[in-house]
Amino acid sequence: MPPRRTRRGSSCSFAVFVAIWGVGVPLAVLIQVVAHVPAVGIPLLLAAVAGGVVYVVRRTRKAEQRRLEAARLAQLREVQSREIARYHVLGPKEFEHAIAYLCQRDGCTDVLVSGGAGDLGADVTATAPDGRRIVIQCKRYGPTNKVGSPDMQRFGGTCYSVHRAHIPVMVTTSTFTRQAVGYAAAQRILLYGEQELAGWASRTGPAPWHDHQPAA
Repeated sequence: MPPRRTRRGSSCSFAVFVAIWGVGVPLAVLIQVVAHVPAVGIPLLLAAVAGGVVYVVRRTRKAEQRRLEAARLAQLREVQSREIARYHVLGPKEFEHAIAYLCQRDGCTDVLVSGGAGDLGADVTATAPDGRRIVIQCKRYGPTNKVGSPDMQRFGGTCYSVHRAHIPVMVTTSTFTRQAVGYAAAQRILLYGEQELAGWASRTGPAPWHDHQPAA
């Protein structure tokens, strides 16, 4: 009885066939084309083929770069989403202490939690590593409860004149209304919503003193 042909042998034969078909057929076509092209046109044809190869390689490389960037951003969003979820379950006072911890963790000194009655808008104060004074107002809000212009104006009325802030920061687990954003921009108050806070807490984004430029 003749020996039975193994599946491995069949697979190798098929791979060889595919390789010959994938390389040999285009090569044969190219040879036929070159054979019918005048000698003076061959360099142009070869240049066109080379340009096509370069184009395909570049497109493939860009597609791979986009894929890797999308994967990196997805991982970053996952890390930040887990981080901000921890702050949503804190009470207002716990949130203030959590923000104070971030300041201490990242090199601030003289960190003080002073939130409560009579704090005049300063829940956390600290000295940044570069010596500037940080004054932070903390708003532990739900995702649908945005920080509005009245909150921002109250903070803006004291952060400079009373607390002598170099870096006034409003930090929240939510976001800000359009009016609040406009007021903060006019008063040079740094806004840290849930996305910025998640970046700061997870070390995937800057701390407030890195994100704030001194007034000219």
